[in-house]
Amino acid sequence: MRTMGLNRLDLVAPERFPHREADAMAAGADDVLAGARIFDTLAAAVADCRWVMGCTARRRSVAMDEYPPDAAARRILGATAQGPAALVFGRERTGLSNEELMLCHAAVHIPSVEDFSSLNLAAAVQVLAWELRRESLAQVQEDAPAPGPVPDEPPASAAQMEGLFEHLAQTLDDIDFHKGRAPDRVMRRLRQLLLRAQPDQREVRVLRGIFSDAQRMARLARGPGSAE
Repeated sequence: MRTMGLNRLDLVAPERFPHREADAMAAGADDVLAGARIFDTLAAAVADCRWVMGCTARRRSVAMDEYPPDAAARRILGATAQGPAALVFGRERTGLSNEELMLCHAAVHIPSVEDFSSLNLAAAVQVLAWELRRESLAQVQEDAPAPGPVPDEPPASAAQMEGLFEHLAQTLDDIDFHKGRAPDRVMRRLRQLLLRAQPDQREVRVLRGIFSDAQRMARLARGPGSAE
């Protein structure tokens, strides 16, 4: 990270940190370790982010947009004009779970050969850190045009999107939407639809207002004795 100009490191539920082996392997990048923030969950770690990409070695059952490293770097740097962006890596042995990938807007995949596709965590981080550095230098050298006008309303943060998803899931239950459909599958598809749309904060408020009205109408339809 440090050799590629990156310094914000967030760790989710690390087994051992701080740790002398981490200090030794940092090889002088002590400032990165000293500034690392610790979170209990990935959702908390990316709560303030406007764009989140998960690094995954293979396609999973979570249907989501997938970028190669160079395109991912461009997308992440573009997103930072509107707020923090995150590149998420999983565990050394098992990578990211499907549930963790669902917290991401998109995936990034390093296209290694199919018959020997595994990269260790350090190598994957270095590949993508280099792509971010290369793209950053290219934008400077090409005198990249200034970003467009700042939108009137900032994009929704990851935490606001999670609040929206929780409200949507409860609303679907309240209006008895599923009727034999698999709730988890429906919510996965709706999550990806809304993440692709990248609503701003005002749009999230409008959607949640619609959900609240739908819930109110469902309570009225059930009659005065219904539970709140």
